[in-house]
This record gives sequence, structure tokens and C-alpha cells, in this order.
Amino acid sequence: MTDNNEDHFEVTFWGTRGTLPVSGAPFARTGGNTNCIEVTCGNHTIIIDAGTGIRELGSKIVSTSPNQKIHLLLTHAHYDHVEGIPFFAPFFVENAKVDISCGKLEGSKDTSQLISSLMERPFFPVGPEVFSANIDYNTLEENSAYNISNAIRITTASLNHPGGSTGYRIDFAGKSFACITDTEHVADQHDENILKLIDNVDAFSYDCSLLDKEMCDFKGYGHSTFEEGMRLAKLADAGALLASHHMPFRNDDDLDQIEKEMKSENPNNAVAREGDCIKL
Repeated sequence: MTDNNEDHFEVTFWGTRGTLPVSGAPFARTGGNTNCIEVTCGNHTIIIDAGTGIRELGSKIVSTSPNQKIHLLLTHAHYDHVEGIPFFAPFFVENAKVDISCGKLEGSKDTSQLISSLMERPFFPVGPEVFSANIDYNTLEENSAYNISNAIRITTASLNHPGGSTGYRIDFAGKSFACITDTEHVADQHDENILKLIDNVDAFSYDCSLLDKEMCDFKGYGHSTFEEGMRLAKLADAGALLASHHMPFRNDDDLDQIEKEMKSENPNNAVAREGDCIKL
């Protein structure tokens, strides 16, 4: 049984760019905001990452349901995944409730310190003490699983990225969605952590920053390819692959071509674009 007998499971992309936000006509169809995904499970809101896309999402939440509890899951703390945190409107709503969770990261003691460091001078004028919401900070163990309600199960997996990164799987109402971003695969090898996380998943967002032929030029940067995403999907008997974390030099026409190749293997595969909403 799901919370309040609701089984509405929906994934909305508010930002799909990696590294830097972009603007201009060549990027208009895909969007220019950095990483942010909203996952609606019944009456629960789960947000994965807080790139620039979270600003507009926060405005929507405040205007429609400011008193709901929000679960913010951070994959890691590189700028393109956290730069929207100081501008997330629910943080400034008195008595709003937000849980912020992140795995252990190199150079940070815990999730609370991570947020404080992000908003330190000289990089930002004020610290998180300006937030009026009730915020709980959680530091997740590697490759763990926990429930955020009787109906919602969160499973994590450690990823191969400089400083650390965490992948997430959300199971709810007999369906599942996973977010795997900022991970580097090794040629002719497949990450067992990822395969376990996406096993039989209905849909998953994957780090498709690069092409296989570009990997040698970006070795050690911690990113993967849509081709590896398709290989993993096949091995894990996963559903739709949603390509995300698009590099700032990848324009709409480039991504259209990538999507064409992805759909040739599975018509449900797609390039994730800002504003896309997938119902599971």
C-alpha cells in the first residue's frame, strides 16, 4: 500500500547540463540549466541534485505546496550539482521541512559542513544560517538502502568520480527509477555497483557526457558515454535509458543525433531535455 493510497510516480527534469549552464539558440530545445531532477512519489517530493535548475523548481514548490517535506539527494558537490542551493526558495520558508542527504565526499566531514563550505566567504556573502526552513542533514553510508516512508525505498551506489559520487535508485508502487551521474567507466569493463542499482529498473538517467571515441581525451574527469549506458541497460535488463549531464559544447543537433542512435536500440530511450516529464 502506498502513502494515502496514491501511486503517482513521475520524473521531471529541471536541468540536464553538466559542467556549466549554457544559453542561446543552439541549446534552446534541450535547455541550459545544470543538473536537477524532481521525482514525485505519491505525496512525497524527492529532488536529485541542486544545479541551476533547482531555482525554478523551488519557485514552483513555494507557489503550490510550500509546507510539504522535501528530500534533497545530492550525488556529490561539484558546482554543476550544487550551485543552485543558495537560491532554492523552500529554504527561506519558515517551518518548511527539507532533508539534505549526500554520500561521503573527499575533503568534507559531513553533509552539514558541505553546505556551509559552499556558502562561505569570499565565495558567497551569507551562510546557511539565513535559511529559515527546518533542515536535517544526513551523511549516507556507501552502498546502503533506507526507507523515507513505508512505501519509498532509496538504494545508493558508490560511483567512480574524483572526490566521490553517489548513484540513487528509488522504488515506489512497484516501479523504479535510478539516477547514475558523474561516473567514469573503464573500457571493456562494467561497473557492478551500477549494474546492481539498475537491475530491472523501469527507467534510469545516466551520465552521457561523452562519446566512446572522446573518452581518451577526458580520462580521469569522471564521466561516461551514452554507448556505455546502452551496454549497461542491456546487461541489467533495464528499461528506458535517459541520457543526461550534457556537455556545454553539445548542442541540440548533436543531441538529436545521439538520441537517434539510442532509439535504434530501444525506442523508449531518449535524451533528457529540460522540462521532460516521464510517468512510470
